[in-house]
Amino acid sequence: MKKIAIYGAGGFGREVKMLIDQINETKSKYSQWDFKGYYDDGMEKGRMVNGFPVLGGAEDLNSIEEPMALLVAIGNPKVKKSIIEKISNNNISYPVLIHPNVQIGTDEVKIGEGTIICAGCIITVNISIGKHVILNLGCTIGHDTIIGDYCSFMPAINISGEVTIYEGVYCGTGAKIINQATVGAGTVIGMGAVVTKSLPEGCTAVGMPAQPVKFHNTVPAGNKVESKNTITQQ
Repeated sequence: MKKIAIYGAGGFGREVKMLIDQINETKSKYSQWDFKGYYDDGMEKGRMVNGFPVLGGAEDLNSIEEPMALLVAIGNPKVKKSIIEKISNNNISYPVLIHPNVQIGTDEVKIGEGTIICAGCIITVNISIGKHVILNLGCTIGHDTIIGDYCSFMPAINISGEVTIYEGVYCGTGAKIINQATVGAGTVIGMGAVVTKSLPEGCTAVGMPAQPVKFHNTVPAGNKVESKNTITQQ
């Protein structure tokens, strides 16, 4: 069994622990994980969360002397990226975690390291998903879509075909993005929004159709979105 931990002991982190358990239940098909506990800079070291300890914060991960898989269960793309950039330990790896009932096409699907795909998702064909992406419960991704690193998609999001989403985009529950739209780096799409036209980088967009209502001061360097990593279930 491979040792694994989760950074983030909040609600989503506990849901990712459930995902690990569900993968372990399908022994004949997937590798098994030995869950060791949580890391979280916002919680006291030694605190118990659903029977498992908080083992420390991000800096503690740099002192681990044996191989450890890590999933960063943080929804905010900017915070998620900053945590990963603090970890320089070569003993830390970032597996792809996919719920056993996820449907994924066999033709040209690429998924980057550290990506978490929860139950009920459907990913079709000719799709590239970057590193450390979160696809929460019941998301669908249509053909020829490209998703950049560190993006986070909350439950029940529908992405139609030929969509390009740059780095660090956050998409709220129940949002929809139609065919051939582009979403710029660092943009936030509000809950239930319907993206019918391309959105610029660094904005917050809400409504039906989605319209920018404000712009942020900074955006990630999201000029490269295609992941070269091939899909692996670990």
